This record gives sequence, C-alpha cells and structure tokens, in this order.
Amino acid sequence: MNKQSRLTTYILIGLALGIITGYIANINLVEASRGSFADTMALITTLFLRLIKMIIAPLVFSTLVCGIAKMGDATAVGRVGVKTLGWFFIASVMSLTLGLILVNLFRPGDALLGHMAATAAKTDLATSSLTLKDFVTHLVPASIVDGMAKNEILQIVIFSLFFGSAAAAVGPKANVLIEALDGVAHVMLKVTGYVMKFAPFAVFAAVAGTIAKSGLGVLQTYGVFMAEFYFGIALLWALLIFIGFLFLKGRVFDLMKEMRSPALLAFSTASSEAAYPKTLEGLERFGVRNRIASFVLPIGYSFNLDGSMMYCTFATVFIAQAYGIEMSLGQQMTMMAVLMLTSKGMAGVPRASLVVIAATLGQFNIPEAGMLLLLGIDHFLDMARSATNVIGNGIATAVVAKWEGEMDPPKPANAELA
Repeated sequence: MNKQSRLTTYILIGLALGIITGYIANINLVEASRGSFADTMALITTLFLRLIKMIIAPLVFSTLVCGIAKMGDATAVGRVGVKTLGWFFIASVMSLTLGLILVNLFRPGDALLGHMAATAAKTDLATSSLTLKDFVTHLVPASIVDGMAKNEILQIVIFSLFFGSAAAAVGPKANVLIEALDGVAHVMLKVTGYVMKFAPFAVFAAVAGTIAKSGLGVLQTYGVFMAEFYFGIALLWALLIFIGFLFLKGRVFDLMKEMRSPALLAFSTASSEAAYPKTLEGLERFGVRNRIASFVLPIGYSFNLDGSMMYCTFATVFIAQAYGIEMSLGQQMTMMAVLMLTSKGMAGVPRASLVVIAATLGQFNIPEAGMLLLLGIDHFLDMARSATNVIGNGIATAVVAKWEGEMDPPKPANAELA
C-alpha cells in the first residue's frame, strides 16, 4: 500500500472512531463534561490546523513566485491568468446558480415557517467585514510580512504576482533567488509530509468533539436540509467532473483518484487550507507541471471556492424562506451578484461562508437571527463545502494546464516531485 492510500485509510479510520467516541461521550457524560471533552478535542484539531497554517504562507509564496518566474515573460503570465480567471468566473456563476435553483426547488425553509422569532440575536459574526470597499482595500497588503503573519492568502497571491513578474523581468540576475525559493518550496513539501502524519488524529478529534457536544441528533434535526444540500454538492461534483471530462477526457478520473486524499482531508477537518499542500502534490503527480500548478492553485483558493459559493445562495434563501420573506427573481439575481463579489475575499476568514451570508442578509432586510439556524450544523455543512473547493480547484488547475500544453504523463505514486 503506497503512502497516499495509507493516509486515506488512516483518515477514514479516524473519522469512524471519532463518530463512535463522540457518541459514547455524548450519552455517558453530563452536559458540563461534554463541553470539557469537546474543548479538549478542539485543542488537538487546533494544533493540527495551526501546523497546516504554518506551512501555507511560505509554500504559497515560494511556489507561486517560482511558477511565474519559470513562465519567463509577462505575456505568458497574462495569458494563463486570463484563462484561469475566466474558468473561475464560469465556475462561480455555475455554483451560485445551482444553489439558487435547488433552494427554490426544494424550499427547505418552508418547514420552519411560523417558528422563527424575527428579533435580533447575537451570532458573534463580523457582518460588516466583507463589504466591497473593505475587500478592495484589503486586496493589497500594507506589509507582506503582516499578510504572511495573518495567512492572508489573497494578499500573499497579489504580492507574489508582482514579485514573480519582477523576477522574470530581471532575468539571469534573479536566477539565484529563484533557485533558493524553489528549494524552500521542496523543503515545505517535505515539512507537509511530516505534518500529515498527524492528520488522522486531528480528524478523530474534530469529529469526536462535535458529536460529543451536539450528539447525533444534530444530524437528524436538520437532516432534510443537510440531505438536500449534500444532494446539491453531489450535482456540483458531477457538473465539475463532466466539464473536466470535456477537456481532460478519461484522465479526469485519474485526477479524481489523486484528489481523493486531499478532498477527504478537507472533508474531515472542514478546512480547505488543510488540504492545500496535498492538493498541490496530487496535481503534480497527475502530470500538471509545477509552474502551472503553483500559479493556478493559490489563486483558486481566493477566487474559486465552488462549494462555499453554492452554500451562500442556498443558505441565504433558506433563511428568507424560514421567515416567510419571498424574494423576487430580480432580488435573487442581485443577491447572486453581491455574493459573487463578496465571496472572493473569503479565503482564510474564520467561518467565512457564515460571515458572507450574514453580511448579505442585512443588505436584503432578512433577520440576522436566522443565522442561528445554521450555526449548530455548520461544521457538517462546511465539511462538504471544503471538499468541493478542493475538487473544483483541482479540476480548474488541470484544465488550465491542458489548455497551455503543460501536462505530462502521470508520475508514479512514490516519485519525487519536481
């Protein structure tokens, strides 16, 4: 069994043991003790996610700068960038539209009609933190050191684009620097391998803590809503894979095999960031050349969160339905346009989708108290969103590589990545 298969197996074992342990703790511990148990488990998950975040900034910066510098000229960077953003725009519209269609078709909020209080309730979400003005001013870092310290992916991407383009323009004088950064990228991938050995324990802790605190009943209470959302996620996966098949033909299924482990990791930890290093490795093993993978993937983490965007339209209209607020087609299209913009800054923001939704609710006079409907089950919804983000970015990167003729035959499972 190769390393990838072993990791996937151990993560699945951790997931199953987490459910069992969490259930046992939930039925045998008093409420106060359940909270303490969940807090203890959260420490393990937090430690793992902090280890992952420790890797993100140097890995994104080094791989993106090297990717741009290896392209050689601004024309190539611009061409790949336009293709990348074009794909992301189409995928965003498709994700948002699918969420809108399904929530209007299923109308899950109608089941709660008449049971909701329209009074304000505190949700501890910074609802004003993702306005268009704040997004634009937040785009460019005041200091790249500050951006890296806070793991602001979008700011790191912007700085890396300028830095890599300048390194390419300087030419041979920058070769030593690019070689050094390439070495940093390889070292960080090795560090990733060490950190990933801890992943099954983090998955166990995350699931055990959530089940212990909320019980299996949290899955039953909102079972219909979750089932409909997961059905939508399955449709989105099918659409993404179908579109990938149009460009990659049968190789798209090989890509899905490579994305299996990072998608499972993202699903189990409810974090797209946790899967970034393994996604990058999987794409290179699939045959995507490093300069394309290291350029497209980091940008995708800011502009191509397909699962999160579908959730935004689905959840916002769900809350409106629960309060008996009927939104016209025009209002829903306007809402979709607002979400298209505000969702582009969600990478790296804690509980990002909820923050985006909360900000959107206020603009359409939908009570923010409706967010309380989602808080109890958001972890389980976030698991599906995070896995979908990984799949969407994996397919996007492979398709752009195909367009650019930057696709090689797949590498053996244990091959050293370039």
